[in-house]
Amino acid sequence: MLKLGEHDNIEFKLSLETKTHLLTEKKEKLASQMKYRLEKGKGKAVYVLGVSDKGEPVGLNRYEFEESLSVLKVLAAENSAKIVSVERYRINHKLIGKITIEKELNGKINLVIATAGHVDSGKSTLIGSLVSGLPDDGAGKTRLFLDTLPHEIKRGLSAELSYAVYGFKNSKPIKLMNPLDKKERARVVDESDKIVSFVDCVGHEPWLRTTIRGLLGQQIDYGLLTVDADVGVTRVTKEHLGILLAINKPVIVTLTKIDKYPQEKVREVENELERILKYVGRIPIKIKTVEDIPLVIDKMEAVTPIIEVSTVTMKGLDLLDELLKVLPPRKRERDKPFLMYIDKIYNIEGVGAVVTGTIKQGVLKEGEELLIGPDKHGRFRKTKAMSIETHYRKIKTVEAGFLVGVALRGINPKEIERGMVLCDLKYKKQLRNVKEFIAEVLVLTHPTRITTGYEPVVHIQTISETVKFECLDKKYLKAGETGKVKMTFKYGSHFVEKGDKLIFREGRAKGIGKILEIVK
Repeated sequence: MLKLGEHDNIEFKLSLETKTHLLTEKKEKLASQMKYRLEKGKGKAVYVLGVSDKGEPVGLNRYEFEESLSVLKVLAAENSAKIVSVERYRINHKLIGKITIEKELNGKINLVIATAGHVDSGKSTLIGSLVSGLPDDGAGKTRLFLDTLPHEIKRGLSAELSYAVYGFKNSKPIKLMNPLDKKERARVVDESDKIVSFVDCVGHEPWLRTTIRGLLGQQIDYGLLTVDADVGVTRVTKEHLGILLAINKPVIVTLTKIDKYPQEKVREVENELERILKYVGRIPIKIKTVEDIPLVIDKMEAVTPIIEVSTVTMKGLDLLDELLKVLPPRKRERDKPFLMYIDKIYNIEGVGAVVTGTIKQGVLKEGEELLIGPDKHGRFRKTKAMSIETHYRKIKTVEAGFLVGVALRGINPKEIERGMVLCDLKYKKQLRNVKEFIAEVLVLTHPTRITTGYEPVVHIQTISETVKFECLDKKYLKAGETGKVKMTFKYGSHFVEKGDKLIFREGRAKGIGKILEIVK
């Protein structure tokens, strides 16, 4: 049995009566009490019935127990929660119960947006000011509000993917009162009817592989490209924009730091942006007022909104708010068996293996048996989802499009690698240990020509590995040309599928493609 004071999300009740505890004033008080317990438990609360306030077992008869249960159902509904389990214990012919109540994420709208852009263009600072509603000090103070590594804080440069959560409730943004508090992030997930998960990518050129992992492997809905109003469009800016367009993602452009430079300079950079967007077949539209947003919202595949912003004066952030509020999510394959590509692996003390990633398709449930692999021997092994979290909010069930952490049972963290898949047992027939595949590729840039034997690094989902090219329909490929090639993973094997998009690179991105066929 549970002891009084053992956890902040546990409430002890002797009994609950409909004629007393469902009166308006009393009901509101008890609903607020349950809300507090749910917040403390990251969406999970436990009620113990038939116990005194001091935790001493008293017990209820069957009628009293069922009536108390009915009252708890009403209180749970007031908090958009439900009873997920009822455990009954008999003591001296009377009942004591442990009732578990949880809030679910079902029905919430979820967007995944990746930020991209040149180093020091203000990506992290913009997201930090947006989610907190706080202005920056001009030196990147609000960038610390993201999940940031200690050495990144010291240098002021991002070297790994960072994450942030934002939310809307009844079309109003929910700001983080204390962005560094994990419970605050869980609260945003809990209270929002629309959640925006930001994946903050790396702007420094040497870490392009990490940026590609964020843009290609996180199942993003939109790209948010930041351009410094002084530096303007750089080679990295063009490369990040090219990758987003290559994987068919709509793009929002923010022109940052407009408070630091004269309007003539801002106009100059904006004109350059418009020229580049038109060159790649996108129609640039400046968002100056809320009335401009309907012009782009249903046409994001063809148009690219441009918003001038300053995190110091907070100019333009209200327009970005309005745009995010009405942006629809991309189509999710919820009805297919669960599948997620693993991005990060952790060994948590007392928990064990925890993997993170964005769910590609299907629905994941706590306690579900899953497959993970392929390992270095090409095997897929059974494991179990012991618990699930999204932005520090524990959940029972989560669907495609959500960025999650999953605690796994029965597998050593050292046996898990980035690029492996975690999937439903029903997916077993589709699982294949792939060493070779045929793809159609487009060479974006190359100083000479690509021939059989070429060995770039290829990115597919969260997979990143060297492959060997074999040209199939042409002797060689030059910049701007398309052709079919057979790619062979040089060091291992992975699970990939027909239709998967890919990017290949040598330092800089060299080309894009799509898998046409798996070589058996």
